Amino acid sequence: MRAGLHYVAGRPDLIWPIVLVGFIGTFGFNFAIILSAFAYHVFHVGPGLYGLLNTSMAVGSLAGALLAARRAKPRLRLLVGAALAFGVLETVAGFAPSYWVFAALLTVVGMFGLTLNTAANSLIQLRTAPVMRGRVMSLYMMVFAGGTPLGAPLVGWITEQWGPRIGLLTCGAVSTVAAALVGLVIARVGNLRLTLDLRRGPEHQLVAFVPRQAEPARC
Repeated sequence: MRAGLHYVAGRPDLIWPIVLVGFIGTFGFNFAIILSAFAYHVFHVGPGLYGLLNTSMAVGSLAGALLAARRAKPRLRLLVGAALAFGVLETVAGFAPSYWVFAALLTVVGMFGLTLNTAANSLIQLRTAPVMRGRVMSLYMMVFAGGTPLGAPLVGWITEQWGPRIGLLTCGAVSTVAAALVGLVIARVGNLRLTLDLRRGPEHQLVAFVPRQAEPARC
């Protein structure tokens, strides 16, 4: 374990994805609490329609898995983008006015949640040396899967005190902020800058992250 931690600590391209999935696993994936609270306290539906909410997420997860199978090589921007979309959609779902709108949003949340999961898993494995892969993946799984039961009491307490909508809004807000901050850190660590191509019309403008040119050495 010590060797795995030492290895990850020296690899920003590994440690920041693990930090990101740690935040999202701790707060964003507590659906067992959130969905039951929404079904009972917000939409006042029974076990059948509660089960349909879980089915909606499963359908989205299946779609995310099929899309993930089409990608030859995941990238950090896919991971950060999926995490950001996941957090934003969770936040939007907290304002859902009706049961069916909420169920539809959960389908998209499930798709981006699975995309986030597969992208992070693939990135960690592909960027880790084979001799260290088992130790790094054990650390990744401890943070990702172990964070959910750690965050469950806090999410449950917030839901009980201020209602299911505030509970889901909190989960979505934490996931969104974590994705945005980690994305900025990854861009900074990777020595990237934001460029805007103004040589074309507005309909053809290009915004992209490109590497900075090394500054000339000074005497």
